[in-house]
Amino acid sequence: MAEHADHPAYPVGLRLSGRRVVVVGGGQVAQRRLPALIAAGADITLVSPSATPSVEAMADAGEIRWERRRYADGDLADTWYALIASDDAAANDAASAEAERTRTWCVRSDNADAATAWTPATGRSEGVTVAVLSTDAQGRDPRHSAAVRDAIVEGLRDGTLAAPHHRTRPVPGVSLVGGGPGDPDLITVRGRRLLAEADVVIADRLGPRDLLDELPPHVEVIDAAKIPYGRFMAQEAINQALIEHAKAGKAVVRLKGGDPFVFGRGMEEAQALAAEGISCTVVPGISSSISVPGAAGIPVTHRGVAHEFTVVSGHVAPDDERSLVDWAALAQLRGTLVLLMAVDKIGAIAQALIGHGKSPDTPVALVQEGTTAAQRRVDATLATVAERAAAEEVRPPAVIVIGDVVAVGTDTLPNPAE
Repeated sequence: MAEHADHPAYPVGLRLSGRRVVVVGGGQVAQRRLPALIAAGADITLVSPSATPSVEAMADAGEIRWERRRYADGDLADTWYALIASDDAAANDAASAEAERTRTWCVRSDNADAATAWTPATGRSEGVTVAVLSTDAQGRDPRHSAAVRDAIVEGLRDGTLAAPHHRTRPVPGVSLVGGGPGDPDLITVRGRRLLAEADVVIADRLGPRDLLDELPPHVEVIDAAKIPYGRFMAQEAINQALIEHAKAGKAVVRLKGGDPFVFGRGMEEAQALAAEGISCTVVPGISSSISVPGAAGIPVTHRGVAHEFTVVSGHVAPDDERSLVDWAALAQLRGTLVLLMAVDKIGAIAQALIGHGKSPDTPVALVQEGTTAAQRRVDATLATVAERAAAEEVRPPAVIVIGDVVAVGTDTLPNPAE
């Protein structure tokens, strides 16, 4: 192969479904490469006296055939592709020579210059395979190729690398996307990609607002709080806006804070869309009920301290006839209580819990603007939380954690604001 070394490789995608592939050597290289060959539908024969436990498991599962012996001349007969990856240099040379004679595409893990093919750094995202090969035949750098591959795949996944569809585009409909607790890095990969593909984004004020600045200029961004209500109530108006834009053939993202189904009225929106025959995709988000306490150094569960946690909406006071919460039962729980939307009701809630038997000395933490640069934490007890919240001027959005876990890990994690 020396006479070919000065020329770059010609990139091509091999269609190996149902075609014979031979792998020589059952070590770590085979363990890394075999899953992709199996996914390609190849008819795989492994030739090796031994194999790693993972490779052996593939054989036991019937995904590959394993011939437990050393390579022998003729093993590559009728083979479309060969991976030579044993620790026997003589066997590797012999197999590579057979591949050259039989015009079989052959990759060698120990000597790329003796191979007839090279394996690119490969990644996949949403139906696209990204394969990166160095074009410098004299200075191939697999780590650089892998880094380029990773950057491209990550950009495709999170939407920072724009790759619009030209032959087909996303089917018009609505995606209910949970944006997470506020930090734009905490939205899911799928949620960020859908944002990048959207025509219209209807956003809550508690969603990750920084992501909106990254949207292409043609995307229409609508503040859900400013939708004209007219004859509709607030939620009905939002539902109607989703329906109208989807029926206009637009790809619509409903960007919500936290998770769409954790006090987010996501199901109401999904039901309204279903009633109109509009497709709806739900993308779960990281709920502030667990992420905000975690960012403030509070584990909602901890061995020997709390074996359960309960998430409660505090937007209705305990003595309000509309309340669906059994505060008496909650007061008897030994685990963690996480309150959302409860800042202005925390005094009444604390009194109700104490009145039903919860110790006044139970630790409480109020975490405002969790996961953002403005995050701050105020500690108190059930007996003092109302006074502390007022004195410290705690404002929504804030997550309130009640329970002994508040005292676990104090000062272990840094505050993002610091």
